Amino acid sequence: MRKVIIAAALLGAGTTRAQSPHVPLTPDEIAADVVAVAKAGAAIAHIHVRDKNGANTMETSAFAEVMEKSQAACRKADIDIVFNLTSSGGKFPYVMRQAHLKLLRPEMCSLTPNSMNWANSYLFKNEPEFIKELANTILENDIKPEIEIFDASMLESAKYYIAKGLFKTPCHFQFVIGVAVPGNIMHLSFMLQQMPEGSTWSVTGIGKAHLPMLLAGLAESCTCLRVGLEDNVFLAKGVYATNVSLVERAVSMAKLAGCGIATPDEAREILGIGRNWRQ
Repeated sequence: MRKVIIAAALLGAGTTRAQSPHVPLTPDEIAADVVAVAKAGAAIAHIHVRDKNGANTMETSAFAEVMEKSQAACRKADIDIVFNLTSSGGKFPYVMRQAHLKLLRPEMCSLTPNSMNWANSYLFKNEPEFIKELANTILENDIKPEIEIFDASMLESAKYYIAKGLFKTPCHFQFVIGVAVPGNIMHLSFMLQQMPEGSTWSVTGIGKAHLPMLLAGLAESCTCLRVGLEDNVFLAKGVYATNVSLVERAVSMAKLAGCGIATPDEAREILGIGRNWRQ
């Protein structure tokens, strides 16, 4: 039976309490959701952090506190999960966007190989200088990068960095659909055809594209499905989601499609992650 990995993107950089009453913002709330989604079937927790006012931050101390509390909560609950820390944060200095990776050495982190105008509203800055610095940090600290792909140009950039030896193969790609390209299967299928052979991949849809991309991922035999309040705050029209309810729906649909649900250790094997933070 083919196993599908479920990844939970818990809060993102911008989801607010005004948008969802269920988004976890404090370290204790994030830790509680990490345990809850792991129990529901998620093998990966994708983590952003917030400051005391709930605003996005890349402060190393904030990541350290969230990781300390999340790992402690997992140990207390006898729960395992792969932590995937963000490197996003275009307004923050390059050094700050990778300092937490050097200190905490998570099993995974995100990496976006291009800059882009996010939904035509602001610049999501990922300059070549930063990509090269971040890629070296990842290689030096044995972290598995989740290479975020918002459009086809990012795949071409990823291939460039592969050729330069900065991205270790096989790569794991996270397709984020509904920001730079419309949330339909045509765009996803086109990009899958451009993906380097042997790669693993995950997909998520933003907002109204969330459920269609979950179904498209299963139809296209994805490696991983990403769900969570970072990407979507509704389970149905007018019905607020929780991170747990989104994970539970992904688990149910994957099983309906004839797939098993990967455990964290199975996810590590599938993605080629060599280290377990619990060891």
